[in-house]
Amino acid sequence: MSSSRRSILLCVAMALTGACGFQMRGALSLPPDMQRTYISTQDKHSLFYRKLQEALRANDIELVESATDATAVLNILDDVTGQRVLSVSARNVPREYEVYYRVVFSLDSASGQLLAAREQTLTQDYTYDETLVLGKAREEDVLRDTIASDLVRIVLIQLSSLTGNGS
Repeated sequence: MSSSRRSILLCVAMALTGACGFQMRGALSLPPDMQRTYISTQDKHSLFYRKLQEALRANDIELVESATDATAVLNILDDVTGQRVLSVSARNVPREYEVYYRVVFSLDSASGQLLAAREQTLTQDYTYDETLVLGKAREEDVLRDTIASDLVRIVLIQLSSLTGNGS
C-alpha cells in the first residue's frame, strides 16, 4: 500500500473516530481541595496504596506526610485482598480460584466531608493446575496487580465526579 493511500486511510479513520464522540482519556480533574492530600491508611505497603500514590502524583496532587499539612484527607478505611476457592475436582483438589480486592475509602477536607465512605470490590477468577504451581502463582500476582490498578482508576473517577467535570 502506498504511503499516500495509507495517509488517506489514517485521516478517514481519525475523522470517523472523532465524529462518533470518541475521546482519548486524559488526566482526571480532581477536586481543588485535594491539591495537598494526606492518605490515611493502616497499611502503607499495600499494593492499592502504592498504586494510588502513583496515580495521584500523576494527576499533579501533592502528597503530604501529615494531615495537618493537608487540604484534604483521603481515608483508606479498608484495604483487603485474598483468594477463595470457586470449584474443586472429584478428588477435592481446587480447580478454580477467585482473586478479590476490596477497598473502602472516604474524602474529608477542612470544609467537611466531601465523600462519604464507599466500598469497591473487584474479583477475577482463574483456573488452577497443580502441575503449573509457579506459573499459576505468577498469574495470581498479575491478576491482583491488575485489579489494584482498576480499583485505583475507579476511585479516581469517583473523586473526579466531585468536581462535576471528570473525564
